[in-house]
Amino acid sequence: MQVGELFQSADWKSEKHVPVIECPDSVAADELFEVKVSLGKEIAHPNTTEHHIRWIRLYFKPEGEKFAVEVGSFEFCAHAEAAAGPNEGSVTTHHAVTCAMKTKKAGTLVASAYCNIHGLWESSKEIKVS
Repeated sequence: MQVGELFQSADWKSEKHVPVIECPDSVAADELFEVKVSLGKEIAHPNTTEHHIRWIRLYFKPEGEKFAVEVGSFEFCAHAEAAAGPNEGSVTTHHAVTCAMKTKKAGTLVASAYCNIHGLWESSKEIKVS
């Protein structure tokens, strides 16, 4: 089995586990731009002690290059856990992240996410450079 076989994907409009990548379709070479990755944009994903997103990772594969670059790894550690019991905690993180990056080449952003119940999910978005 290959690692890629562990990931599921679907249309984020109908599946709450698929990472949604939001950023410009085209960017200026070597200029910063924001990338937002979230889950549950159309169909809300639960965010409870029992069912939550643990992390999101973002990669960029420049066109014509062999390897992808890890842009960021974002962990969500607070899911309303408490000594009083599940969902009794006062802090819950939300499964969305925004970062900034720049690139000299066009390529593909790839986002992956891990749901503690439903496993690994991924999506991608091509970026053009002008």
